[in-house]
Amino acid sequence: MSTAEDDSEGGRLFFSGAERSLVEEDEIELTSVGVDIGSSTSHLLFSKITLERLDSKYVVAARETLHESDILLTPYTNDNEIDTQLLSEFVDQAYDNAGLQSADVDTGALILTGVALRRKNARAIGELFVSNAGKFVALSAGDRLEAVLAAHGSGAAAASRNGRTIANIDVGGGTTKISVCKAGKVFALTAVEAGARLVVTDAAETVVRIEDYGQRYADALNLPLSTGDTLDQNTKRRLAKRLSEVIVDAVRGVADSCWLRLDSLHTDLPIDGVLFSGGVSEFIYGRSKAEFFDLGSELASALLESLRCSGIALLTPENFGSWSRGIRATVAGASQYTVQLSGSTVYLDPPGAVPVNNVATIQPRLDLGEDELDANIIAEEIKVALQRIDFSVNRCAVAVALHWQGSATYQRLDALSRGLTTGLDPVLQEGHPMIVVTDGDIGGLLGMHCRENKLLDNSIVSIDGIELNELDFIDIGEVLLSTGAVPVVVKSLVFPNSGESGDKTGVRANGDVAA
Repeated sequence: MSTAEDDSEGGRLFFSGAERSLVEEDEIELTSVGVDIGSSTSHLLFSKITLERLDSKYVVAARETLHESDILLTPYTNDNEIDTQLLSEFVDQAYDNAGLQSADVDTGALILTGVALRRKNARAIGELFVSNAGKFVALSAGDRLEAVLAAHGSGAAAASRNGRTIANIDVGGGTTKISVCKAGKVFALTAVEAGARLVVTDAAETVVRIEDYGQRYADALNLPLSTGDTLDQNTKRRLAKRLSEVIVDAVRGVADSCWLRLDSLHTDLPIDGVLFSGGVSEFIYGRSKAEFFDLGSELASALLESLRCSGIALLTPENFGSWSRGIRATVAGASQYTVQLSGSTVYLDPPGAVPVNNVATIQPRLDLGEDELDANIIAEEIKVALQRIDFSVNRCAVAVALHWQGSATYQRLDALSRGLTTGLDPVLQEGHPMIVVTDGDIGGLLGMHCRENKLLDNSIVSIDGIELNELDFIDIGEVLLSTGAVPVVVKSLVFPNSGESGDKTGVRANGDVAA
């Protein structure tokens, strides 16, 4: 087993094995990279993240952009799989342009969306970053998670902390994600089948690709459209106008369900304004006039007109200072070194169930301070939390973070245990362990109750004394024989706006979605 290893040349600290301990320094600098690979575009963002000690935790105090890669139109092979050879060359060039090598990166986040989620694509893309596998957290973001990431990455969530209700509209190539933010959280979200690259032409304006929903929009407008046709400006404008109307209707909660990928927005909150992110936002805010031979420019103009007609206010980048990131509204990487030590009342069965690495955290919206707990409510809230991280896409191990209050009576423990095992059934069916992390002193009791009552056959990792947020990732080390506790390293996603507002209150950027 190794303890903290000092890289004297870089002055960086790495941790491995069971003897992880708290870093002794008051300030740490990390080189981090955020990699966003989507259906339409791909790009990298290199950052220097400064972390400052706050009690036993490290929080983001500042983030400096070291290098932004070019925006790459995601390359495809003839069988519609991502061309990993061209993508690899792009990634290598981005590192070269940043003046960095793989070994220079301390931590990072790899985000896969759209067709990048396909098993074959995801595996091939992951191999591009195999040398950084231990340093990266990897997110396969379906519609819900992508909407949450965009809301935080654009700065809309952070800006909503001042009392405003802000809708973030992330308009990409194939879909649009809409998130309603209040008090720094995403309160409601939806996704729309509308994007700039539903119809693509070549330089001669000959249609070379029509996505399924591009054809559906054309058919709904009685527009003849086939590959090989010339896409005239009038047709582009009519398509863009209809796309924009559907997007704005979705913001208002009145869009026809045939255009929605998720349920309609359900919120009583009046929206004070909208902020755009994603590729089309570059045209909306006048940051780009590039020609991508798609509907991007026309869709931007149509969205501005549809917003004007609806009476919904457009928020501009000037409203947000340096927060608004447009097409780069994605994670800037991951912050390591929020290191906590669990309580000594842990339950591990079998003992070899740890260590575990890069486990995503969910945080069901539960009031565990009530005298009587309802197993059905607990199970339902866990299922909702799994939906928020798109478990059906990832099917990975998860850790349930709980805020425990009240006494540990048999009835309360039994309701919690049964609610956990029922709600986590999709996870357990995949063969993953049940991982529960509480801030109250019930880790051992909870795990023991589940096992003695034969509520599951899977491995159990139940620890306490740890505070987590949703969308944190955790490493749980082996038991420290001297204390009976386990070391936990918490990795929080860092968004482009993290640390730029001078906020040193210890509030970490995270993907909370309010109930």
